[in-house]
Amino acid sequence: MRYFSMITFLLLVGCKSEIKTENGIDKSVYEMWNNFIEVNPKYQNTEMPEAWYFHNNMEDANRLAALVVNGKKKAGSGLYAWYEHANADLPKIGTKHIITDFNGRAQAIIEIKTVDTIPFNQISEEYAEMDMGTNIEPLKKWKKAHWEFFTSTLEENGQKPSEDMLVVCERFETIWTEK
Repeated sequence: MRYFSMITFLLLVGCKSEIKTENGIDKSVYEMWNNFIEVNPKYQNTEMPEAWYFHNNMEDANRLAALVVNGKKKAGSGLYAWYEHANADLPKIGTKHIITDFNGRAQAIIEIKTVDTIPFNQISEEYAEMDMGTNIEPLKKWKKAHWEFFTSTLEENGQKPSEDMLVVCERFETIWTEK
């Protein structure tokens, strides 16, 4: 069950906010989706995407959301083992998500463009740059940050990371912001 929590946490974490609707989602999420479909009426009968933030703390969540808004962050990573343990489907191409800040306020809408499963030790510099949102030592930074995060979550379940553990690599496009 912890793996499912980590998938949800990392990729589809529920929103937190001081200004919420009756179901706990910040009003800005609804407003962003409504503004998006007003300009893109073909999505009018589409269910509102899930809203979530990257990472597990305010500083990183807000920093990563800003990178998404600025078009610098174009990818996200999760452990394949989390999906496998939760018996959850891998992300699907074309799926949209509303990215929020740590408090659940809508920042951007993204659309998944590719999904690959790659061993940790085969992550490319190009992918790391897309995920980290920087071109300054992206692979070194990606490996350090993700090794630490994956290690801490795996150890909670009595497991250890390995250089060949599978990583679900999602590349996405930011398709809407309200700058």
